[in-house]
Amino acid sequence: MSEKKSLITVLQEKQEQLGYLPMDELYKIAEETGNSPARVLGVATFYTQFRLQPVGKYLIMLCKGTACHVNGADGIEKAICEELGISDGGTTEDGLFSLKTVACLGCCSLSPAMMINDDTYGSLTPAKAVEILREIRKGEKQ
Repeated sequence: MSEKKSLITVLQEKQEQLGYLPMDELYKIAEETGNSPARVLGVATFYTQFRLQPVGKYLIMLCKGTACHVNGADGIEKAICEELGISDGGTTEDGLFSLKTVACLGCCSLSPAMMINDDTYGSLTPAKAVEILREIRKGEKQ
């Protein structure tokens, strides 16, 4: 590499470029940065921002932190899973949606909350979450 960058920065840039971090790229990054493959994989698996599998066009991050949990996140997760036919970590067959539960989104006052890509949705109910997903899918068909 022509300039010295932190391993995290290199991983972030590669994920931005590819959408995820395939194993062959992790080996290339290890070689280019002078790190062991174990160290690169360790960093990539430690931080939840990194993905080792491709995700859908819309990444749903459902908060399961304390406030969201207490206010019904489990019911929202169940509704999303039933609507999309996937479970946590899965991607719909059409590649449109992926679901990932996260420890905290940092918006407890909006609990229960989820993010879909860069948009945050709060004060969710199972029905409201499903309605949001249906609206996105409807927009994709137009």
